[in-house]
Amino acid sequence: MRGDLTIRKTRTASGAMAVQVVRYEMSRCVVVKHVGSAHDDGACQALIAEAERYAEAHRVQPSLFAEVTAPSPMLNLAHTQLVGVTHRFARNALLACARQCGLGALSELYLDLALMRIIEPASKLRTVELLQRYFNVGYAQRSVYRLLPKLLEHQGAIEAAAIQTARDELQESFILVLYDVTTLYFESFKEYDLQRPGFSKDNKPQQPQIVIGLIVTRLGFPLMHEVFEGNTFEGHTMLDIVQRFQQRVGAIKPVIVADAAMLSQANRQQLGAAGYRYIVGARLANAASTLIDQIDTELPRTDQAIQRFAYSRTEQGVAMVCAFSEARYKKDKRELDKQVKRALDLLERNESGRRAKFVKKSDQKDKPFIFDTALKTKAEKLLGIKGYVTNIPEQELSNTEIVAYYHDLWHVEQAFRMSKSDLRARPIFHHTQEAIRAHVLICFMALMIGKHLEIKTGLSLRLIRDELWRVHEAHVLDELTGQVHVLRMDMAESVNSSIAKLLKLENTY
Repeated sequence: MRGDLTIRKTRTASGAMAVQVVRYEMSRCVVVKHVGSAHDDGACQALIAEAERYAEAHRVQPSLFAEVTAPSPMLNLAHTQLVGVTHRFARNALLACARQCGLGALSELYLDLALMRIIEPASKLRTVELLQRYFNVGYAQRSVYRLLPKLLEHQGAIEAAAIQTARDELQESFILVLYDVTTLYFESFKEYDLQRPGFSKDNKPQQPQIVIGLIVTRLGFPLMHEVFEGNTFEGHTMLDIVQRFQQRVGAIKPVIVADAAMLSQANRQQLGAAGYRYIVGARLANAASTLIDQIDTELPRTDQAIQRFAYSRTEQGVAMVCAFSEARYKKDKRELDKQVKRALDLLERNESGRRAKFVKKSDQKDKPFIFDTALKTKAEKLLGIKGYVTNIPEQELSNTEIVAYYHDLWHVEQAFRMSKSDLRARPIFHHTQEAIRAHVLICFMALMIGKHLEIKTGLSLRLIRDELWRVHEAHVLDELTGQVHVLRMDMAESVNSSIAKLLKLENTY
């Protein structure tokens, strides 16, 4: 006669306690399943619980009053296996920051693509692989490439979220914004719609590129961007993006701060006619000789001396603010001496040299090239001096404030450096205009998240990433039960308190 299943414990030759599921047939014990062997009471209880579950599931007549045995919280290390390590905590933390930046309504695919620019920038193909490896988050490659261009439908909402975040989280009033451009090159020599060879800031003049215009706050938080063809002159990018920004912020007309590349009479006149105040870096070497002589005569050569001059007779209300710095003087003097020495060496060898300063052509047959004394004299007059062109009256903004506001421009330069180094926006491997713009928009979102973290915590993005990455989860398989347990490091001992406080992180996953 065949009996039903029961549990048996028996001592093995090694002294361990074996747990088995058995049945009795004609007074004979038949082992149905050997669950395992244990060397301590805790492990033995875990095996018995597993044996009970197996027996109850396979009995001919299940018990009407069978007790549900809760899985033992104890793991028998002899029967466990590490099956994976993830960093889901880092992902959850960055998703929390994305929500603080107003990006929570976007599909998680777009947020994951953005946060991976912070974690480990890579191609879209490798990004999909890393999302699976690091976070156990899976996306089909076809879906990623199909959905990427659709992100452009949300560009207005993303930029609106950036402006709102600056208002609410960073208390930004938009009295002043900073504008600059950069270039991003392609790993290709073939031209398409947007990518064209042009003046390259990446020192790759032969490769196609695009031009990116970016508006940021005084603290470097990104507000708006635009993508232009690679051969677009920097000075032709400003007005369109400024006007688009104006439409989003309403009645406020901020002071626009930009570098010398944006300086052109047409740009200034367009901004002035539209009612904008501006502070733009000046190229003093291109100024009128009468203005240079006036600056040389009237500006004191004492450290931090500042003086205002009328910039042009044809542009009413436009002034040149000049500042002298001892440190800049020493730097300019060293550079001048090197250029003079190079020019004299070339002339001694009767060579012109390419782009050699202070060497010019001569009408003399025996001396085709001569030293440009007038140019050297002009350069000496401007040693240590930096100029700033503005249409803001001194009664509204002092000369010292003009200089200080312009020096904030390093924030936008730092934002571009972050994009190119930490976020690795370059090189670009896409070809279609929609995919390129979507890639830049992904980098813009990553810049939002990264700068928000930096501003609010006072830490660098690299340090923040390293702090979050220290917390990881171990996925442990219990071979006796088939259950995978997730064990995570204690966040309190691993994450900087300012990061945890900002993101309101809890020690859960």
